[in-house]
Amino acid sequence: MITAFQVQTPQTAPKLVQIAAPTPKKGQVLLKIEACGLNFADLLMAKGTYQDTPEPPFTLGLEVCGTVLEVGEGVTHPEIGARVAVFGGQGGLAEQGVFPADLCLPVPDKMPAEVAAGFMVAYGTSHLALTRRAHLRADETLLVLGAAGGVGLTAIEVGKALGATVIAVARGADKLAVAKAAGADHVLDSDNDDILAAVKALGGADVVYDPVGGDLFKAALRACNREARVLTIGFASGDVPQIPANIILVKNISVIGFYWGGYLKFNQAALLDSLAELMTWWADGRLKPHVSHIVPLAQAQDALDLLEKRKSTGKVVVTP
Repeated sequence: MITAFQVQTPQTAPKLVQIAAPTPKKGQVLLKIEACGLNFADLLMAKGTYQDTPEPPFTLGLEVCGTVLEVGEGVTHPEIGARVAVFGGQGGLAEQGVFPADLCLPVPDKMPAEVAAGFMVAYGTSHLALTRRAHLRADETLLVLGAAGGVGLTAIEVGKALGATVIAVARGADKLAVAKAAGADHVLDSDNDDILAAVKALGGADVVYDPVGGDLFKAALRACNREARVLTIGFASGDVPQIPANIILVKNISVIGFYWGGYLKFNQAALLDSLAELMTWWADGRLKPHVSHIVPLAQAQDALDLLEKRKSTGKVVVTP
């Protein structure tokens, strides 16, 4: 038996339970889980409101780092004993879990488990969104909303690695300091600054990275330069904004939807190639992942609460 943090019915909150140790099926590997990175999607899945919520019962936790204990039929890579990171979509908040072998990425020897576990979704989202979808250029200005969060901080780092000037928007002095430390050229307080006026004073935005939605989206859209690209990454504010077509028409603005996990269904190669490049960037010292909290599995609900109550910066990671 192993311990897992599960959603057992649509009407009940997730809880720690004892379940049978899983066995890998064809094309799967069994991992001893060293760490699991939490994401806003975990909160939505716990409430049954995420677009890819599995049928209960299921174990929360989208991304993990672990060691291969056993392989299923047909699996030649990774081998038993290999240390890997994988985005499985569920199953990470447990002592062991089974995951698709073809999604496993080798983890650099020097990369800590808590870094590897929280690396894929946050960095993968920002890298693929800014390179493949927004085509961010070195001479452009990137405006990052929710800049001290898990994906926000990675957007700052990836934007700087691509040569852009980065304006970061976050709430409060502590979070602004984290964004500045990640490399932001300018920081703005969403509670106290006039975001529209401030961004315009800095020359406007060529690319907007928005995991927040709501009023910040509206201000950012109006602060866009001509031919800007606005990436809709998520709606952490709970407010899905309506897009005024007249503004995007007059300024030739593109509003681009981006769902990183969707690439597993229609272009898995693009996702894996992006992650492989990011692992190289980390090994070269170009990325400095920020993990604000490491929480034991026994306190998994407390870890989710950190996300929901906006008390974290960067990543929250759970360790069995």
